[in-house]
This record gives sequence, C-alpha cells and structure tokens, in this order.
Amino acid sequence: MTDAPASPPAHGVAGWPFGAAAPGASRPATLPDGRPWPRIRVVTWVGAGADPRETAASVLHQDYPELRHDLVPSRALGRAYGEAVLADPACDAVLWLGAGDLLAPGALAALALEAALTGAAAVAGLRVLFADTVLALDIPGLAGAGAQSGVPFTGGEVLWMRDALRRPAILDADGHLDAPAAWSALPASARGRIGRPVLLQRVSGVPAARVEGLSIVSLTGTGTQGGAGVAQRRLADALALAGHRVTSLALSDRPEAAEWTDGFPQAEAAIEAARPDLVLAGNLHGATRSLDVVGRLARRGPTALVLHDLFPLTGRCCHPRDCTRAATGCDATCPGPDEYPELAPGRIAGMHARKRAVLAAPSGPWLLANSDWTLARAQELAPSGTPATKIRLAFPTATFRPGDRAELRRRLGLPDGDVLILISAVIIDGPDKGFSDLRAALRAVARPGVGVVAIGRLDDPARLGVPNLFAPGLIADEEILAAWYGACDLHVTASRHETLGQTPIEAGLCGVPTLAYRTSGLTSAVIDGVSGRLVPMKPGALAQALAQLVDDAGARARLGAFARIALESRHSPAAAALSLDAIFRARGLLTDTARPVFAPAMLGHFPFAAERQPGAAGTVPAPSRPLVRRLRRAKQMVLGRRMPLFVRRCLYLAGTLRRSVP
Repeated sequence: MTDAPASPPAHGVAGWPFGAAAPGASRPATLPDGRPWPRIRVVTWVGAGADPRETAASVLHQDYPELRHDLVPSRALGRAYGEAVLADPACDAVLWLGAGDLLAPGALAALALEAALTGAAAVAGLRVLFADTVLALDIPGLAGAGAQSGVPFTGGEVLWMRDALRRPAILDADGHLDAPAAWSALPASARGRIGRPVLLQRVSGVPAARVEGLSIVSLTGTGTQGGAGVAQRRLADALALAGHRVTSLALSDRPEAAEWTDGFPQAEAAIEAARPDLVLAGNLHGATRSLDVVGRLARRGPTALVLHDLFPLTGRCCHPRDCTRAATGCDATCPGPDEYPELAPGRIAGMHARKRAVLAAPSGPWLLANSDWTLARAQELAPSGTPATKIRLAFPTATFRPGDRAELRRRLGLPDGDVLILISAVIIDGPDKGFSDLRAALRAVARPGVGVVAIGRLDDPARLGVPNLFAPGLIADEEILAAWYGACDLHVTASRHETLGQTPIEAGLCGVPTLAYRTSGLTSAVIDGVSGRLVPMKPGALAQALAQLVDDAGARARLGAFARIALESRHSPAAAALSLDAIFRARGLLTDTARPVFAPAMLGHFPFAAERQPGAAGTVPAPSRPLVRRLRRAKQMVLGRRMPLFVRRCLYLAGTLRRSVP
C-alpha cells in the first residue's frame, strides 16, 4: 500500500517555507562587480492573534545573510519606529512584509541583484494571490499605483532602497508604509520590475477580474519550428497567460514556393474571420520574400512585426553582415542572392522598395525589437518615423533550470569529472555561426579532461577536429535539451550576427554561463560579467578567454549562479508579457489602469512551483536520414550553401506537381 500523493500547497510553491526549495546554485558571496550585497531590513507588523511562523520561515530560508528581520507588534511603536527604520544607516534597503504573507524562494537575491544592475530605487516582482489555491499573479501597475486588482497593494512585493523613502509622507500614523504613495512618487525610470514571484499573499476574497484581454493572432510564415519560430510561439504562450485570447496561424506549408508567393488567401481569410485586436507577426520569410501580406493586414487593423531577424528591413537577407546596401538601397549587387532566403538578383531592388513602402505607410506595422542592438538597427534601416520598440522574449524558465550536474551526466552517459563545453545551434556550422573561430577556440583547449557537447545539426562532426566530442544532434524536446545544457560547465558561441541569441539565455537559465563576442544582440543575451563574458572580435580573443574559463571552476560557478538569477527575472514568460503590456497600453489597445494580472498557470513557469509547466516538444525538424546528410555534404562541396535559381525553380515546380496529383 502506498501513501496518497500530498495535495499541492495553497500558495503553489512546493515544500515552502519549512522544506527545501527547488535546487539551484547558491548565491555568490558578493555582487558581480565585487561590491557587497545590499543590507536588507525586512519589517513585519504582527497583529494580535497573528501567527508569523510561516512568514518568518520564508525570510529565514532566503539564502541572504545580509538580512535583518523585525517582527514588530502592530501599533506598539507607531510612526517613530518606522522613521527609525528609514534613518538606520546599517541597512541599504527595506521590505515591508505583512504577517501571514510569505517571501517566495530566492526573492531577496533576485530583487537585490536587479537593483544593483540597474540602479533602480525600488524593484517590484510578481505577487502570488492565493486562498485555498492559487488565484492569480499580479504586479504593481505600469502607470503607478492606479486602480488595483481588488486586493490592496501593501508593498511586500517591492524592495525599496532606503534613500528613496526619506519623505515623511510615505509612512502613515502607525508607522506603516504607504506603498501606493511611495511607488507613485518615484519617477518611472527609478521603478524596476522583475518577472518572477517574490511575494505569496493570502487573500480572503476572489481578486477582481482584469479587464478582458485582447484578441491576438500570432502569425508565422510556416510554423513554430526552429529558433525564430520557437521564440514566436513562446511570446504567444506568454500573452495567453496574461489573459489574452491568442490564435496561432501560419501563412503556408510550402517553403519552396516562398520566392514566388505574396498572397495567402486561406490564412488571410482566417485572420479576417477572427477579427483580432492585434496581429503579432514574425518569422515570415519561410513563406514569402515580401511584406505585402503585412501591409494588407495593417490596413485592416493594428499589426506588429517581431524582428526575430532583420529580413523585414532588407531587400533579401536576414543579416546584412558587413554589407551596407540595406542602408543605401539593396539591389542586384547583393553579395549573396543564392543564400537563404534566396531571391533572384533582378528582384532585390524592387523587393526592398516594396518592404519600405509597407513600413512607411500611415497604417504600417510597428516593429518590435528583441534587443538594444536590434532596436538600433531597426531605427537605422527602417524608413524615418517607423515605430519601433524593444520587447523581451519569453523563455520556459521552469524547464530550463539548474539541476544536479552529476546526476544529469550519469543519465546522459557523459564523463563525470571532465570540463564540458557546450556549443548549440540549429545548424552548428551555419554561415553566421563563426564556425572557423569556434573550431579554433575549441582546438586550443582540447586535452584530456576537456570535452565538447555539440547540440544541433552537424553533418560532419570530424570538421570540428576535437577529441572527446559528444554530438546528440538536434534535440526537439525542451526537457531533454535542458538536461544536456545543465550537464555542461560552459557555453561558447562564435556567432557574430544575432538579433538576440536564444541559446545563451537558455544555457544561463540552466546555470551555465556563456562566452561570446561583444557584438550584435549578444550584448543583450549575455550580461557581461554577470551571466557570462563578452570578448572583442579579434584573432585569438575567444580562444584565450575560453582557456581562462576552462581553468577557473570558481568563475564558471559564480557566473552560472548570477545567470540563473538575472535571466529568470528578465526573460520569464511574465517578463515578456509585461514588456508587451506596456506597449499595448502606450498604443491605446489597453486603456484600463489596473495592474497587469496573470493566470494561475503562470506560477508553473518557475522551478519552485508545486506543479511545473512541461516543456514543449517538436521544436526543431526531425534529424535527417544518413543518405540526406551525405547528399547535403556533397552539395555543399560543389555549391557551398548556395541554392542556384534553376534548382529553386525545379523544387518549386516539383512541389506544385505533387500538390496537383490527387
């Protein structure tokens, strides 16, 4: 006879606050730049009959030594006590926690790290509202305190820098913090937000429902496989958790026809029938080489275009690399018309003009950039006046999480004592992945006790020329992919052309730091000195830094621990939804002033949840058969990675004939 499984706790966090939280790396002893962590004073007012044991345990188990917790009888000391707290030079930051409320696991480290990295005067995280079960998650409103969700804003989800709370008006007569007044008094630039739970608050009633969300169509070219397709799907999932009604559609299932296809009557009819409040489009070049469909959709209603690459801003390519034609006008002199996404040279100038006309139209789409670099490139290459805003991409932060490295290696058949270097891409030796630099860096550190894990398509593993190579190939299941990440010590990429770079963030969420060049969107994906290291693009720089990290286990562990904390705060589904929520409000799609509210399922995207959301499967195409790999290698030996126009036309005609046969 076996015991029945225990019911999940009402607040939804497994084993908390008296048991162990989800496993993860210990918090480093100092901040990334060597400064001490801020000294935090947590103040809990305890009313008559209140039981503060759970509250106290949630504070005690924060893994935050620079902490003082005051359990103060309510009204016993009054305003004088509150003013004494704010005048205390022995504390740098203050958090007011209600009796019966709990801090979430790791809350203080996440709040304090974000404050240190950004200089914010106050940093807020998500609040989990629960009664007998989890009811919702929310966060202070983006426009200030505003109208609330029906549950008072107490400030327990905010870490306040003490110097920001010197005004007497923020304390009431009993010495309690007036949280809405304190939050609203800060300029927007001084208010920070992280997309992870920090407060578990019991409520007596059901929170007020937020204003009905938007109807959104998430539109891709041919689906959600591959890097950009996965990113688009994750954004759609995040928006659904934020209360929006999301329908996912693809333009086509014929990638071989993309060069000659500009109309999609079936998909456009489905969008028209849905009558969405917004079309969120991204990664369209697998179905078309133009933006004509985006222009038609934008004339019908609000349309946003996610820049997973720079294809919407060029005549043909996804990344102009060193080519300057995108800024001056793409034309038939394009250096790579036969590289994917291919386009006949004579059509490139006209296509560039058509794209710019769509972007410049009064009803044109707004551009959403996934990094600071991508935003700057959009502002440089798009027609003047094209609206462009930065957003955060979403990642499954419960799936990509730190694990027991030794156990993961035993499960995957990897050597226990070796330093394992991870390289990962859908196509590892792709033209934009810096394969020659990567190979040189890996060879420079190759020796007994150092191994390489190569995840992705690598038709000829011998090209890497390194011993102790483990090449599982493409992995289409996120849970399995996260296990391979977590089994490694260090992730390295030599890519020079990324609008963001998803693999550094996925690796960092698993507690694995990244080494990369200081270029393109990688400067956002890798927080230099925090989640990894960035090096200049000069000969030998990558190999030198890789050798240093291979020999420095302490540095790897420190960077990996910071990576998990910082990237979970900035790239969770909640963080992505909040970045989009701000844009929706700024553009008038959402007009209510209530704080953003998330479905209870959002909690499942964090590893400490009692019921974690499972990872997705089918994220990349199935591995090619051996014969196909050999044919692809033979083709690359003769033609390189180019696809001549006559071959493309033959594939198009063959696909058309296949569809015409009943």
